[in-house]
Amino acid sequence: MSTILLVIIVLLLIGALPTWGYSSAWGYGPSGVLGLILIVLLVLLLMGRI
Repeated sequence: MSTILLVIIVLLLIGALPTWGYSSAWGYGPSGVLGLILIVLLVLLLMGRI
């Protein structure tokens, strides 16, 4: 389970980088969603749910 979460987080980190031409106009959207997901995962980890 934790390996799958780690792979998903790494893929989201790569996808949030605005290095491709089509994603340069997205602004803070991808990184904001990634930050929200990381906060939720951190809270779940601290609560012992993961």
